[in-house]
Amino acid sequence: MKQRDGLSKSARQCSTRKLRMEGDWIRRSSACSVLLLWSTVCGWAQQPRPPAAAQSDAMAAAINDLQQQVSALREAVAEVRDEAAQYRTETAELKRELQATREQLATTASPGATASPRGTSSAQAATSDQTLSSPPQASPGSLADRVAALEDSAQLLNGKIDEQYQTKVASASRYRVRLSGIVLMNLFDNRGTTDNQDIPSWASPTLTGMSDRNFGATLRQSEIGLEVFGPTLAGAKLSGSLQADFAGGFPNTWNGVNYGQFRLRTASARMDWEDTSIVVGQDNLFLSPLSPSSFASLAVPAFNYAGNLWGWIPQVRVEHRFDVADGQRITLQAGILDNLTADFPADSYFRAPQAGESSGQPGYGFRTAWGSKIFGQAFTLGVAGYYGRQYWRFGHHRDGWAGMTDWEIPLAPRLSLSGEFYRGRAVGGLGGGISQSVLYNGDPSLPTTAVSGLDSIGGWSQLKLRANAKLEFNAGYGLDNPTAEEARAFAAGQAYTGPTMTENRGALVNFIYRPRSNLLFSTEYRHLRTTYLDDNAYSAEQVNVMMGILF
Repeated sequence: MKQRDGLSKSARQCSTRKLRMEGDWIRRSSACSVLLLWSTVCGWAQQPRPPAAAQSDAMAAAINDLQQQVSALREAVAEVRDEAAQYRTETAELKRELQATREQLATTASPGATASPRGTSSAQAATSDQTLSSPPQASPGSLADRVAALEDSAQLLNGKIDEQYQTKVASASRYRVRLSGIVLMNLFDNRGTTDNQDIPSWASPTLTGMSDRNFGATLRQSEIGLEVFGPTLAGAKLSGSLQADFAGGFPNTWNGVNYGQFRLRTASARMDWEDTSIVVGQDNLFLSPLSPSSFASLAVPAFNYAGNLWGWIPQVRVEHRFDVADGQRITLQAGILDNLTADFPADSYFRAPQAGESSGQPGYGFRTAWGSKIFGQAFTLGVAGYYGRQYWRFGHHRDGWAGMTDWEIPLAPRLSLSGEFYRGRAVGGLGGGISQSVLYNGDPSLPTTAVSGLDSIGGWSQLKLRANAKLEFNAGYGLDNPTAEEARAFAAGQAYTGPTMTENRGALVNFIYRPRSNLLFSTEYRHLRTTYLDDNAYSAEQVNVMMGILF
């Protein structure tokens, strides 16, 4: 009883002290404002009266000064009101916390409260009883310590209130929605000819009369993301996400290169149990989950078509995780994917099936990974497999398949090595074979033309050094190598995307500096070298300077 009385007394003292501080602050601010105004008026009234013209000018100046002081006074009163409202909110929050503590202690100390909370053992309940019956100085969890902790927590209420002042995203449903994204500016200087000026993937020959050097800037790699957090269904937490950027092409208008078209990247829904998840939607390629760290290449992952299999592909997958030892976990993933082969759309509005979709089957994928921790960082090794049936007109059925592996290996507390490797056939839809799936030995529109799936092998790796929490350095290398012998076996030696490329190499070095959590600066150097079927090789390089604001 004495302890509860002490708690109530402490609560009343804390609340009274808070309200007294609020009242003192308002009274002192008001008194200072009145004294300031009175001294100004008195000083003006006591000045000697000059002649009429001078007196008129002095009066106008005094009135102007008085108006400025009144304006400043109004601003000060507004600040006082805001602070008073903040104090009232803090006091109400403190009262609620103290009341909750009283109720909890009253329930614990009542004779009939013998049941332990869910998940609390009888030994823990006995320990709690002993704590309540012991003197306040006997244990760190005593009433005095709890009251002191509550008083300390009152100082943290300002941060919580400031967080609530942020504008929240409104949703038509009652579930929480979070908006995120990045505004990214890229300045780039290129030497050599590439497939894409601002986000190059491979090098190509320079057209006659054209320059092989250019400079430009873009913001089309800026991104917008939405996340929604839904209810719990059958024990699973429901959530969804959508991510888009402005790298979907260029409108046919004046300076259209600066008006990037809005493009869907990913949009998925999840059901997450403790150890199992179901994902439905257009999502990252779970068979190849890693990509190099680079803000020079957000519209497509770095080393795309240089050993990095990737894709934002509609899919349905199931994931299951289970622990095998302390700090070690195995993850199993399996699903079906839209069976894509990297074809360009046949029409800008109506959708026509690609060769994989024409087979009447989806693509199939499976991945398993083992994870642990070394030097406080994630250590992961994964293996995956993919299969997709393809139909290339006139009865030409081909099988696309790939075997993959991925790794994240901490080498030291601030140093890590990550990367991927694959070996496959007809996997242009996943970025393999430099986006080439099959070869023709003649005109593709003729039924007598032979079709061959293109074998390829490739991978990439990146070394990351985290100098501190704000600065990191990255260096990486990637290679995609379609089988040149297969290409030379075909007289025409043509892929359906154009002239056959037999090798594509990429290398990059960058640093990423984050002075604040929502601000980043980065600079990257990238080198590309691409070899074609005629054994001609072309090189290109880019220097990219970036600044981004995250929200």
